[in-house]
Amino acid sequence: MREAGVNLVSLGIFAWSRLEPEAARYEFDWLDRIMDMLHAGGVRVDLATATASPPPWLSHKHPEMLPVLADGVRLSHGARQHYCPSSPVYRFAAQHLVQQLAKRYAKHPALAMWHVGNEFGCHVPACYCDVSALAFRRWLEQRYGELEDLNRAWGTDFWSQRYSDWDEILPPRRTPTWPNPSQQLDFMRFSSDALLECYELERGILMERSPGVPITTNFMRFFKPLDYWKWAEREDVVSDDVYQDPSDPEAGMRAAMAGDLMRSLGRGRPWILMEQTSNRVNWRDVNVAKAPGQMRLWSYQALARGADGVMFFQWRQSRAGAEKFHSAMVPHGRPEQSPTWHEVVKLGRELGRMDPVCGTRVSADVAILHDWESWWALELPSKPSTRIHHVDQLESYYRHVFEANLVADFARPPDDLSSYSLVLAPSVYLVSDEAAANLVAFVEAGGTLVMSFFSGIVDPFEHIRLGGYPEPFRSLLGLEVVDWFPLSDGEHVKLKFADGAHAEADLWSELIAPSGAEVLAQFSGSTLDGHPAVTSHKFGQGRAIYIATRPEPAAMGRILRAAANQAGVKPVIEAPAGVSAVRRSGPRSSLLFLLNHRDVPVDVPIADPGVNLVDGSEVHRGLIRLGPRGVAVVQEGW
Repeated sequence: MREAGVNLVSLGIFAWSRLEPEAARYEFDWLDRIMDMLHAGGVRVDLATATASPPPWLSHKHPEMLPVLADGVRLSHGARQHYCPSSPVYRFAAQHLVQQLAKRYAKHPALAMWHVGNEFGCHVPACYCDVSALAFRRWLEQRYGELEDLNRAWGTDFWSQRYSDWDEILPPRRTPTWPNPSQQLDFMRFSSDALLECYELERGILMERSPGVPITTNFMRFFKPLDYWKWAEREDVVSDDVYQDPSDPEAGMRAAMAGDLMRSLGRGRPWILMEQTSNRVNWRDVNVAKAPGQMRLWSYQALARGADGVMFFQWRQSRAGAEKFHSAMVPHGRPEQSPTWHEVVKLGRELGRMDPVCGTRVSADVAILHDWESWWALELPSKPSTRIHHVDQLESYYRHVFEANLVADFARPPDDLSSYSLVLAPSVYLVSDEAAANLVAFVEAGGTLVMSFFSGIVDPFEHIRLGGYPEPFRSLLGLEVVDWFPLSDGEHVKLKFADGAHAEADLWSELIAPSGAEVLAQFSGSTLDGHPAVTSHKFGQGRAIYIATRPEPAAMGRILRAAANQAGVKPVIEAPAGVSAVRRSGPRSSLLFLLNHRDVPVDVPIADPGVNLVDGSEVHRGLIRLGPRGVAVVQEGW
């Protein structure tokens, strides 16, 4: 570990059956020895509570704690995360284990951070058992108070679903056809909250027994089942697990997007890349290896996007178990023969020079709206098109922000947006009155907003907003959507821009009636021939742009470049294609991260001299050469 530059390890994540081999009998000697060894070796510990995988004895004695799927199938132990989040049996056992761990290790000199659970909801995001049904009803009573208010919120007069007693309400189990969409949305809210209660139970114990020690649990990028905005408010340090697919040509973009999300969830605070793989994973159909330099490049990308720590799963490659073919820092074979090991050692050596990164932050002029509840509602069934996916919509915008070296935060629609010049709204299907008014106020005060189709359609109960689509934004956008024309798979429509340029689009189209909006592009050659496809409307001191389809990437880039120019948003630097540039700044230091995502060398223009922290070399005005998948971290003005 010293050779690799390791200074922090996550420990004991799946160790419950070792720590408590039978009820109330704890064995800590082995963990004491490892904690002491790590401390002696100068390595700090992110100590896990081990509650992510209950031991077989617990579910054997209490099979009622095992989770149940929507179709009534009860899952068994033999893997991990085999617990109902609402189970009092599971919560009681987890609580007592955490109390014992905190009692024993709260003052251990190696302890740097607590790691609660692991990847909450990864395998069991929701449980539909009778225990969960009871917890769901209690959650609903707290939310609505009166049963009649729930009936109104769920629209239960439709299909004769009106409830006359709280005990009649169930989770949205398997039904003859679509369950009530408002019920499904509330169950998603409840399920995220139920897991959060498990986290909070453990967090409360740790805060009491070891005050001042940071607490985290690892996120999973854009993980749909959990509202990470709510979760991040309860974390001292946001941490994330990122497993890019090396065969995906846009893997670098998607990892950057995850990094920007983690920074945003923490409201700009430094975060930790808790897990990545040194080479390949074990769970895809084909587990492609990372190319030489790719692991190092993506590790630096996390730093560039606001991380202050880079970690791996796992230290030593397992001999047995479901993840024995998942790569590690130390391979099955001899490390000295492993290119991966040598790359790990090189990265560790370089990261030892990155102390100036600590205390710096990333600032952004662009915000991308991302809301979990809107995501859940958008992807419920029975829509004009089930082909609209929230993350696809986010990527259709983020891709161009990434390529243009504009820095973006993610934000919720009701957040304070006053620090941003440009706000992108790829998918705000569900919006509250407060959030809608916030977006209107942002534009009125001088901001530039770009909004996509099928936005502002429903309220937080998943009820249609009447009065014309999109009801909360018609005045802002200067238009009304008369009707939707979703496109089938493989179907395209043509676009014609005001300057005569042509493009294609897919997925969606709309019949728009402008009421003050300027037409930037119109549909061409289809049933919507001559009707607006992209509009711009001056509103107050700002401008709102609306996109009524999904333009092909080149056309989308054109629209977003124009919007950025309108908003006065500039790239970090003008860099060659394939090179990411991100700046982290602090009171004493400004650091320019340069990342070459290409497999050929590139020359990047440098305006301010400095020193490259990666290798200690001086950087002069002019050009700096980055090798294939090469990186530089320029401490400017040094």
